[in-house]
Amino acid sequence: MGAMPANLSPEYKAAEAAYRRARDSQERLDLLREMLRAVPKHKGTDHLQADIKTRIKELTAELSAQRKTGVRGGPPTFIRPDGAAQVVLLGPPNTGKSALHARLTGSHAQEGPYPFTTQYPQPGMLPVDDVAIQLIDLPSVSARHPIPWIGNAVQAADGALLVLDLAEPGCVEQTVEAVALLAERKVMLVEEWPADGGEPPGEGDPFTTYLPTALLVHKTDRLDDPEGELAVLRDLTGYAFAALCASTTTGSGLGDIGGWLFDRLGVVRVYTKVPGKPPDMNRPFTLRAGQTVQDVAEQVHRDVAGSLKYARIWGESSFDGQQVGRDHQIVDGDVLELHA
Repeated sequence: MGAMPANLSPEYKAAEAAYRRARDSQERLDLLREMLRAVPKHKGTDHLQADIKTRIKELTAELSAQRKTGVRGGPPTFIRPDGAAQVVLLGPPNTGKSALHARLTGSHAQEGPYPFTTQYPQPGMLPVDDVAIQLIDLPSVSARHPIPWIGNAVQAADGALLVLDLAEPGCVEQTVEAVALLAERKVMLVEEWPADGGEPPGEGDPFTTYLPTALLVHKTDRLDDPEGELAVLRDLTGYAFAALCASTTTGSGLGDIGGWLFDRLGVVRVYTKVPGKPPDMNRPFTLRAGQTVQDVAEQVHRDVAGSLKYARIWGESSFDGQQVGRDHQIVDGDVLELHA
């Protein structure tokens, strides 16, 4: 999809910005209707109008299905972000995503040796040092089992692991099919991660999610030559995604996944202290590379952010107790004393 049409009204832009931030299905539906009302009606916005109408239809169907089941909200198709980042597990059927999720997060999601065990997003937390990355197990992606709400489910994700079982016959075709089905739902898997320093693509389109993605070659205990099999997959598909290898049977590679994600996502931990007291080294605030003292203040408290005068900083890239302004960029491990 190309750039957004020009001359969109301030009302439209405000509704779209609110839609991108909204986490509740009903709220998002209201904002979509607002966007449709505010979008200028002319030839140049035909595509955009069609996209908005499609999303309205999908969300209306989802909400009415939830009402039919009588459960307030029904099983959620969207999981609120938690921890240092949100990463989704994607892949074709029978790749062992749920077993992997259970081992990495200690959650006891249903797992079974048969396809389509996971029906709704299952959250869990993957500990990495003194923080945690939220891992979401999602249903298998396959033409036999379409997931109309997949675009909604990944809206807040920071990245994805595309889980493969290269010992499974048809794995390559199933993976290619899964990637194509995701693209049809406007979920685009991309090779660049935040730590690569590239600008995220597609900032202009509110309905396409671009997910930094790595391949996770699972069940490596079933392969004589995981690297060779991976090379064949790359040749056949042209995929240049980074790749990790792991086995829940032997445990190999599982310990590396959290640290790899932490680095690629550009997670930055910042610890805070009160003047005259030692810093609290147990509960870091988590941000991203390139964020500033002001971003930390906003996480601490709105009032602090509004009245922040300066900060003192202890860390790798500054001298101890250095006074810095609100636009000073933070690095992992910094200790901040905020002066409001």
